[in-house]
Amino acid sequence: MSKMFLTSSFIDVVEQFREFVEEDLKGKTLTFIPTASIPEEVDHYVHSAKEEFKKLGIIVEELEISIASKLEIKEKLEHNDFIYVSGGNTFFLLQELRKSGADEIITKQVKKGKLYIGESAGTVITSPNIKYIELMDDREKALELDSFNGLNLINFYPVPHYSNEPFKKAADDVITLYNSKLNLVPLSNSEVIRVNQENIDVN
Repeated sequence: MSKMFLTSSFIDVVEQFREFVEEDLKGKTLTFIPTASIPEEVDHYVHSAKEEFKKLGIIVEELEISIASKLEIKEKLEHNDFIYVSGGNTFFLLQELRKSGADEIITKQVKKGKLYIGESAGTVITSPNIKYIELMDDREKALELDSFNGLNLINFYPVPHYSNEPFKKAADDVITLYNSKLNLVPLSNSEVIRVNQENIDVN
């Protein structure tokens, strides 16, 4: 494992992010991937996260992987200092990551030590397999997806928006169904999973 800052709601944990990075953020570059939000009706969190990064002095370069060229995807993911993947539909996100080849590039960059910031779907995608999140996300929005294998950057399964509406019941249902089968880590909107090499901290 490398360095990851995994959230349910980035706007609620900006201060924790600043502390986690432990370096001057002004002028740092960020590949901002909003792709998971495309099939969703509500996407205000994407704009909110983008504005928070800018307030921190970070240069935000958006990368919508479902329409970007393979060259643009490669260049931005390899060149920029950080990678951020937004919330939305996890199944659609995985489908587009795989179709574009961005999944392999992200995995390689994170294993090299590049900071990965995930929000909701962007957090779930780092798990070994995303099938468990179907009680929260509609997998029918990714009809071309033929495997639920995630990026496998962590060996546990985050459950975002735990105790937070409007996802409270869905999160509870995921825990009820999978708690005895998977290593679930419930994550409220005000909590963060910090991954630093082999050290994992949730609070």
